Amino acid sequence: MHPKTASTDHDVLDLIRQRWSPRAFDAARPVSRGDLLRLFEAARWSPSSYNEQPWRFVVTDRFESADHHTALATSLIGKNALWAASAPVLVLVAIRETLERQDSVNTHAWYDSGQAVAYLTLQATSMGLSLRQMQGFDVDRARDACAVPQPFVPAVVMAIGYAGDPESLTVDSHRASEQKPRTRKPIDEIVYWGRWT
Repeated sequence: MHPKTASTDHDVLDLIRQRWSPRAFDAARPVSRGDLLRLFEAARWSPSSYNEQPWRFVVTDRFESADHHTALATSLIGKNALWAASAPVLVLVAIRETLERQDSVNTHAWYDSGQAVAYLTLQATSMGLSLRQMQGFDVDRARDACAVPQPFVPAVVMAIGYAGDPESLTVDSHRASEQKPRTRKPIDEIVYWGRWT
């Protein structure tokens, strides 16, 4: 059994039960370019409003482009900066908030990009890769580090690699979190039938 397999109330795909977001990554194990391309291929086939595909990914690989990886890692803030640099791959997700066809606001850009990342995440899980998304980063520094042009907006940084030993983490609360069971709100707190009541 996967160390963080979710205990679900209803039967779902094993892939969904096995997906989790570690902080500990195996710093010595690279992710192949071919495997990364499989992740982005999964994201490419995610649905989007008007088929705009408003997401873009800037990939930094510690084994192939250490300077770029370090530059993106330095945009991380808070406790993310303490663990994320050990992940072999950091990816900046950027979103175009306007439609390409008419340059008007794309009100679904963030929703659509979230779906693309979800597809990518499940593909990663199916391949034995781990992924953790981080909103704790300096947007301007990440934009500069990855040369993100307007009108794209840096949205999230993802750490990708193979799960590592929680004992490698320097923060006690992070080590403890890696071992705790995953939890979610019960369905009756998030689903309403017919009306929100």
